[in-house]
Amino acid sequence: MPDLLLELRSEEIPARMQRKAAGDLKKLVTDALVEAGLSYEGAREYWTPRRLTLDIRGLTARSADVREERKGPRTDANEKAIEGFLRGAGLSSISEAQVSSDPKKGDFYIAVISRPGRAAEEIISDVMPGIIRDFPWPKSMRWGKASSKPGSLRWVRPLQSIVCTFGTEHEETSVIPFEIDGIVASNVTYGHRFHAPGVITVKRFDDYAAGLEKAKVILDAERRKNIILHDARDIAFAGGLELVEDDALLEEVSGLVEWPQVLMGSFEQDYLSIPSEIIRLTIKTNQKCFVTRKQGEETLSNKFILVSNVEATDGGKEIIHGNGKVVRARLSDALHFWKRDQGNLPDLETLEASAKKFELDLRKPLDQRMAKLDALHVTFHAKIGTQGERVTRIRTLAGEISKIVNADPLKVSRAAALAKADLRTEIVGEFPELQGAMGKKYALLQGEDETVAAALEDHYKPQGPTDRVPTDHVAITIALADKIDTLVWFWRINEKPTGSKDPFALRRAALGSIRLLLERGIRASLIPLFRSAFRSEWAVAIASHEASIRLFELKIQQDNERLDHERLVHEQREAIKYCKNYLADGHPKTIEEEHELAINLLSFFHDRLKVYLRDQGARYDLIDAVVTSEADDLLMIARRVEALTAFITSEDGKNLLVGTKRATQILAAEEKKGTVIADGVSQKLFRLNAETELFAAITKASAEASAAIAREDFRSAMEALSKLRAPVDRFFDDVLVNDEDAAIRANRLALLRLIREATGTVADFSKIAG
Repeated sequence: MPDLLLELRSEEIPARMQRKAAGDLKKLVTDALVEAGLSYEGAREYWTPRRLTLDIRGLTARSADVREERKGPRTDANEKAIEGFLRGAGLSSISEAQVSSDPKKGDFYIAVISRPGRAAEEIISDVMPGIIRDFPWPKSMRWGKASSKPGSLRWVRPLQSIVCTFGTEHEETSVIPFEIDGIVASNVTYGHRFHAPGVITVKRFDDYAAGLEKAKVILDAERRKNIILHDARDIAFAGGLELVEDDALLEEVSGLVEWPQVLMGSFEQDYLSIPSEIIRLTIKTNQKCFVTRKQGEETLSNKFILVSNVEATDGGKEIIHGNGKVVRARLSDALHFWKRDQGNLPDLETLEASAKKFELDLRKPLDQRMAKLDALHVTFHAKIGTQGERVTRIRTLAGEISKIVNADPLKVSRAAALAKADLRTEIVGEFPELQGAMGKKYALLQGEDETVAAALEDHYKPQGPTDRVPTDHVAITIALADKIDTLVWFWRINEKPTGSKDPFALRRAALGSIRLLLERGIRASLIPLFRSAFRSEWAVAIASHEASIRLFELKIQQDNERLDHERLVHEQREAIKYCKNYLADGHPKTIEEEHELAINLLSFFHDRLKVYLRDQGARYDLIDAVVTSEADDLLMIARRVEALTAFITSEDGKNLLVGTKRATQILAAEEKKGTVIADGVSQKLFRLNAETELFAAITKASAEASAAIAREDFRSAMEALSKLRAPVDRFFDDVLVNDEDAAIRANRLALLRLIREATGTVADFSKIAG
């Protein structure tokens, strides 16, 4: 069977786009071929900075003939129905249709549509231009004279040539003829831009890949990555060092070169006074180079690894020299930022009001940056407010959470006040990825408690399913406050995740909160916390009024318009009193909005929790059996699911499930019919021993289960319920629920309701499959 080789060669494709583009090309081409009636044995995509390549093996040479019968209207149908049928079937006249008879429905038309198969070459030639023209690049461009014409080709970078050959392994291949904006498909490509720019004529994939290799192009991206990684490790080891590996950088660098050459450069030892994180990011971001460290140590060395696309005749000396100049210049900037961030800001007198609001010490550099962040009214989100307002909300909410987590309230307050301070540092302005990490470093430099400093870094965590979860109570408190504030306020402005879109990473914030609660064993009712966050705008207002009072009192001490400022102080205090009264009493509309938002957001948390627990191996039906619309203690949900999983896989659990489901189904059916069910169970109406035994067993099991649940011992609760297995089985063996006597029937249905209520204290057994 023939193979298809496709190469689209262009100017340099951005490294971040290459992998996805190659995957998109594979999907678009194979989908189009299959839709046209072809099949294939296998397909693999390749990419380099200058080409996307697709190798399709075992493609059928021709699509199959198709014969389709399309049923039409009755022969006595109106003219419009018949015309529509002809158009849909592609017939020019009703005489081309056949008539079929049905004893029940009468005579109706049938169109027999026959389509002969097509050669694969013809299909490929038809589908390729559309795929290339409509290729889903995130960004594309037009170029050359043709760019002024409407509908001209757009591509990520100027497209230069197309290879498209087709044929079997042992026969001569042919070029599939198609053309796009003057670029004609051929069997000619080109190698490395500098080392081998000459023409390479190809037939099929094997000689294509071998020809490129001779022309200094390694087609396989994974192979390029392996070469870079192993050569970098070797060159570092030879210098008594080890490579600081970086998967994301390795992926990017492999997309910048077709013929990787690994070299080592250096910079002055003095720059090692800069924190390692800054050095690493400076060199990575600006020069796409790797850093090294002494073997077995954490601190970096002054050597870096670079990857060139050119095999230089001087052994790479000029390349190393050029990269070294740029690295030194960037590190010089970083050193300047690092030192400036540890100095005083020039306008401290303008920061006094903000400093008092957050109880900051303007003798300390990080406190100054926080005061500056507030004083400049730096926006967090246009509809949510400033960073300063957000810090006030987080600080207030963290105070509530600290009681739950048992964290030191003074350390929590201090950590919350400084949590976002490093956003105003020059290093974080240059490298946003370092927010949090730099906060910790600057906090330690100014003598903050280690717990407070650690919280400045860790309150952003965890940022994903594999990220580290903080262990310190202060960090956990600030992390929860930060994430819950984010979620509540984006819910308030109706900026929720939709489908695959989540621009504010709200799913990640919810998952982070879930991991904090579950992995650190924290009991917390979320609804009260959501309500506290919902009302936190009043805390912002109170803080603002209090800051104004302090400012006016300062001016009163200076006897500057004393009477006017005393009046303003009185007005601010009245405003504070109004805010506190509003919070204490609660406005009906606010309470209604709070409840609606809290339940809606809790539902979002439930969805994320189900995903989390499912990833941990829990069954969806068991999670659904435990989760109720207002179950807001996620740790208890997880423990119930764990206990239910263990119980339902036991023999007693399986049998009790069958009996319980039978009871709930009978009960639900009778409730739907409106059958009378007794309000309570009367032992006087028992006629059989099985009824008496079941009632006694339910009474005992319910009491034991309730006591176990009160102790949060869900396994014991399950064990108590497992004792119902035998009496439930005996009840259904011996007792006819729908007795002719209405009173007995109502009493027996009430007994079934007791079964449902007893098991319902742990889970809704009706939702469990099986």
